[in-house]
Amino acid sequence: MPNYVHSAKVISTILKHDSKVTTYKIGLLRAINDVVLAFPDLIVAGGDVAVPLRVLAECWVTYYWPFCDPNKPILQGPRTLHGGKLTNDMAFRAHLTQVQVEWQSFMRGDSKPSDGFFLRNGMRVPRRRLTYPSKLVQAYDAAIRAIATTLGQPIRYAGPGEWSVFAKPQRLRDLNDVIAVPGSAPADLCLVIAAPLWRTFQGLSLWIEALSIHEWCLFTERVASQGVGNPVQRGHVYTLLTDRPDNRRPLTWERNKVDLLLMEGTEFVCPWTQLRITAHTPYAIDHILPLSLYPINELWNLVPSEPNFNSHIKRDRLPSVERLRKAKPLLIAVYENYQLSTYLAGPIREDAGIRFSALKYTTEIDKGFARDLAGSVIRLVNHVADARNITRF
Repeated sequence: MPNYVHSAKVISTILKHDSKVTTYKIGLLRAINDVVLAFPDLIVAGGDVAVPLRVLAECWVTYYWPFCDPNKPILQGPRTLHGGKLTNDMAFRAHLTQVQVEWQSFMRGDSKPSDGFFLRNGMRVPRRRLTYPSKLVQAYDAAIRAIATTLGQPIRYAGPGEWSVFAKPQRLRDLNDVIAVPGSAPADLCLVIAAPLWRTFQGLSLWIEALSIHEWCLFTERVASQGVGNPVQRGHVYTLLTDRPDNRRPLTWERNKVDLLLMEGTEFVCPWTQLRITAHTPYAIDHILPLSLYPINELWNLVPSEPNFNSHIKRDRLPSVERLRKAKPLLIAVYENYQLSTYLAGPIREDAGIRFSALKYTTEIDKGFARDLAGSVIRLVNHVADARNITRF
């Protein structure tokens, strides 16, 4: 308990009282908070956790996306003269703005505040990354590198003095006795989150999210009120920081592959209503974790379901503990069916591999993998529901 109380005080002090020239420190803690939420099975394993800076940088793409709109930029700090030139408020602004330029060209329209979520999740999944134009991919990668470099500043100066809360990031291959988030590579430069601090983020996730957004809104409004950039009200900043996407990019590929399985005689069962889905049954592709809550198009999060229930009852809610218990054998059956598909067998393992660290499986069709994956998904759903106090059905 003392460690928990101390860690909570550290987080609160950084968010509310640390000196800030930009919103970097706020963004750092919010990113750590989101990583803790996204990888719950690391908590079960215990120990300090290594988080690649590129994973935190991916979170920053989503947070800073609306502030880097090339048509309506919103400054996140002062601009100063350096060598006779006016510097940007953020070291990576030009890089992230260029990503938006390429994104708008690709989407053939203006960007929404939440489009950064779509792009981040698309870039995390190799098969989706291949669907984007090379210029967009190159701009995104350059932005991730620039943001990862920038992250060194808030990591160094969080708390009193330097390196007082976080140690200097190191390559994963040089770290001992740590647990790395799924998808980490030996060459990744990583921030190590001490186990007590990780558990504090887990227990106070909703509070940290709310306080981070509150302080971010106040800071941005204050910067604008000092004559830096265009006037902006905290309510507008709140809207930008909390916007969540609809499904702008349809799940055509996934649905076509499920249709092929159905035409071959494979049967699915809706996990929530037990409706049997055959080649002649209307169905929807349901996001177990709703897009409005946590926009993930990874295959484990997509299951055939009864369309009316999905649209009018489940919507943006999460299943209850009891409903998940009853749905578990049906989720196992869905994941077993995906392994029967020439097209989906690889992606279901690939997508599970970038999310869940505890899964052990081979490249063969494995019922144990489907069972373990269903268990991991259920733990994630319960974790998100409890951490963010989500309404359940």
